[in-house]
Formats: sequence, structure tokens, C-alpha cells
Amino acid sequence: MDFALIGLAQSGKTTVFDALTGGHVPTGTYDTAGIHVGVVKLPDARLDQLAAHFKPKKTTHADVRYLDCPGAAFASGFGREGMNQDVQAALGRSDALVHVVRAFRSERVAHPDGAVDPHRDVATMDLELALADAAFVRKRLERLDTAVRSAKAGERGAGEREMALLERIKAGLEAETPLRVQTLSADDWRLLHDYDLLTAKPMLLLLNIDEEDVSRVGELEAEFRQRWADPRRDVAALCAKIEMELGELSEEEAAEFRADMGVPEAARDLVIRRSFELLDLISFLTVNPEDGHAWVVPRGTTALTAAGKVHSDMERGFIRAEVVGWRELLDCGSLAEARKRGVLRLEGKQYEVQDGDVLHILFSV
Repeated sequence: MDFALIGLAQSGKTTVFDALTGGHVPTGTYDTAGIHVGVVKLPDARLDQLAAHFKPKKTTHADVRYLDCPGAAFASGFGREGMNQDVQAALGRSDALVHVVRAFRSERVAHPDGAVDPHRDVATMDLELALADAAFVRKRLERLDTAVRSAKAGERGAGEREMALLERIKAGLEAETPLRVQTLSADDWRLLHDYDLLTAKPMLLLLNIDEEDVSRVGELEAEFRQRWADPRRDVAALCAKIEMELGELSEEEAAEFRADMGVPEAARDLVIRRSFELLDLISFLTVNPEDGHAWVVPRGTTALTAAGKVHSDMERGFIRAEVVGWRELLDCGSLAEARKRGVLRLEGKQYEVQDGDVLHILFSV
């Protein structure tokens, strides 16, 4: 999974990136082309417990890639002037956007617009993303218009339907309505899938707050959620400065400091949890003598698709899946005992995998 961090200049975006990834990217610098990438292994106590019991040769946690896109790319109205192509491509490929919003005050770090106003900054970024998408759609319409005009009368139907859809979503974008909340059918979404439009991406608004506001996290999240949340956009808050400092401590020391400050979970865990909820993701597990492995898939994924996630041969030769909950497998101690007790089930291709399922795929080569 790729999560792209975006934010206006001086929002603390790179500080958030360092807090999430344990990296040490220099802050306060602007590089319109460079995109920093950090990989974070997803903590999963279920996998750890299974690995401790079954002792596979290796344990493979699922991972998330965070992309730190340069703040300068968002500082000068890219919707009108054109976004750096590397940044646009990275955002388009990402699974979700994490918009770091400055909500901290600092005399040492001046806000480019003169005063800290997180609501204004959310509106500014929303507008820029809508303008970027509208510019892309206008160019696509120009190309389609030429193609449709030159096509034979009986061959214009698909192009005309696409043009009608693009005209409709362009009107919404020009009214500053992001794609993620426009009324679109499943067929519409399929047609738009390869466009990688930015306002179609799920988004997490991540408020970067002052240290003294840590005790007000719930209140601040509720305030911004009431104004800005939608079915595909949520709000979370953290103090990136504190989190980056805690990243220099051992896990035990960091946990103690968080308890003292009333911070319930690490920034990494918070962002991952909220992102998974936003994208409606789950994890299933596989365990064998070679590897204990966690796999991330969308909720509703079938056993057949899950088999392909593990290996394409398993999807092609799928026979059935043996399925058991991770707790039941630990209680039984082995797949053989799970079969004996009747808690291991045989499921077919269309079985919808559940969070925490342990799958053993039976397939023919």
C-alpha cells in the first residue's frame, strides 16, 4: 500500500514523514522533484503470536510505503500552473492521500500566508487538487473530441459516453466538488479507474498540532470532522514534533512518555489504523514451516483473489481454501488438530476472507 503525504509549505509534512517512518529526512528544505520514500512494517500481534508458536524460518509482516512529496509542489498553485510530473505520477499511483495540515503555532517557523489557519489550508489544498483534476479532464476531452469527430458514425458510441461522463465530472470539479463525493455509478468508476484522478483518492486529514493541544486531540478531531469529513475522508491529529522526538527513544521509554502525556498510541499506529479504516482494509495470514506472512486486502476479497495475492499459481490452480481463525488455530496448536476439532472449514472460490483468517490454499499446478 502506498500513502502519499501532501501538505502546504511549512506544514511539518516531512517531520510527520520522519515520525511515521523513523527516518531522518532533513526538514525545512524544498525539492520540487525529489520524493522521499519510507517503508513501514505493519505491526500485527496475531502474526507475531502465530510465528512464536509455529516457528517458521522467517516472519513477513505486510508493509506500507509512505511517499513524502515536496511541499514546494503545492505552494504556488499547481492546479493553474501544472504540477511537477514526478509528483503527479506519485500521487496518482498512491492508494490514499494523507494531507498534513498545520495546526501548530511557531514564531520560528513562519506560515507562508502570514497566519496559521488550518481550515483555510484544507480549503486551499482541496481547491488545488480539484483544479489539477479539472485540467487533466479538459485535456482528455480535447483529445476525445478529435477522436470522436474523426470516427465513423457507428463507432462513436463509447467515445461519446466517455465525453458525457467527463463533462459531468468536470462541472463538479469546477464547482470544487471532489470526485470521491460526486454521484458516480460502478460503470463510471470503472471507466475512470486508469485516470488516477487525485480527488478520487481516499484522504486522511492529519492535523499537526501543538504540544499543549495533545490533551485536546478528540475535541480537535471532532471539530474538523464535522466540517471536512465525508465517507472517503477522515480526520486524525498528532503532534509530529513530539512523535519525532519519541522516535529516538526505546519502545519502552516512548510508551512511558506517551502514557505521561496522555497520547494513547504512536503516530505510526494511529495513521495506519485510520488509513485501514478509511480504505476498509483487512489482513489475512498464512503460516507454513518456511514463512509466517500477513497479507493486506480490501474487505470483501474472495478466497480466489486472496490465493492470487499469495502466488499467481495458487489462483490459477485453486481447488479450495482451508480456513481457520487465528485464535482458534493457536488454541488448537496445529492445522491437524483444528481439522480434528472441526474448527477448520473448507471454503470455495467465492468465500469472502475475514480479518484474521488463516488460509491454507489447496491448488493444482
